[in-house]
Amino acid sequence: MKVANNTKELEDCEQANKLGAINSTLSNQSKEAFIDWARYDDSQDHFCELDDERSPAAQYVDLLLNPERYTGYKGPSAWRVWNSIYEENCFKPRSVYRPLNPLAPSRGLCLEKRVFYKLISGLHASINLHLCANYLLEETWGKPSWGPNIKEFKRRFDPVETKGEGPRRLKNLYFLYLIELRALSKVAPYFERSIVDLYTGNVEDDADTKTLLLNIFQDTKSFPMHFDEKSMFAGDKKGAKSLKEEFRLHFKNISRIMDCVGCDKCRLWGKLQTQGLGTALKILFSEKEIQKLPENSPSKGFQLTRQEIVALLNAFGRLSTSIRELQNFKVLLQHSR
Repeated sequence: MKVANNTKELEDCEQANKLGAINSTLSNQSKEAFIDWARYDDSQDHFCELDDERSPAAQYVDLLLNPERYTGYKGPSAWRVWNSIYEENCFKPRSVYRPLNPLAPSRGLCLEKRVFYKLISGLHASINLHLCANYLLEETWGKPSWGPNIKEFKRRFDPVETKGEGPRRLKNLYFLYLIELRALSKVAPYFERSIVDLYTGNVEDDADTKTLLLNIFQDTKSFPMHFDEKSMFAGDKKGAKSLKEEFRLHFKNISRIMDCVGCDKCRLWGKLQTQGLGTALKILFSEKEIQKLPENSPSKGFQLTRQEIVALLNAFGRLSTSIRELQNFKVLLQHSR
């Protein structure tokens, strides 16, 4: 029996390594474009640190070749990563070991810290939804079949199986979606300026890309907003500045924890969506700086790197997909009853 269990563990490990591997294939055209982009970015005035983008260990990845889906990365390793994120970054009161719901004021947490927890919980729920919606259903003749796994969805979100926690996780997902939607509407003026060029190396593609992006911003503005970030950090300037810096440090910590993920593909999407959320918060709390930006010249007040823009848009794309997949699961559950 022990030998059989060890064999099963080895097979699961091999499958996880296979499914979680990054496809680093890039076309020659893409490689040339990256060099051109780097040259263009170097010529711009940057007023913020470009993280590890210029590190020799940095790697460009085609996200279309590496969709976010089930990889077999689970169990104690995955649990430790998320447990570390919650324990180290969600402002829990010392009297509570692991706050599954530190949202009530009676817990002693201020609005900002309750919001931070809800954002991380929403991110966690979104990632879990992607894995449930693109689950490895079977593998025949070496060809995997992917699709929604109702059993896995219920295990993570059903009120009974999660002791009432599942619906709250999904509620936090919608909250995160509204936050990032709000950020997109707030950052529109930054991209609407004539000086901002979404450089692709092709003048026509530059114009088309910017037009498409501005259309997205226009759609976000037409959506009724349900979150007013002005209620956050509304205290004295010194206290607000200190709390915002604490938020920033927590996001850096979460990104470092994501580096410990043993699955390459999981780490890729986890870090991308974490940085996307961090960029959204950066936008929300820079509204005054964005409004003061000059039309035809760079400004030290507010700047987004290419990396931040890619993370912001892809993170919002993932959340939008989560909302759509959630609706699909609702239909599947109704039909299965």
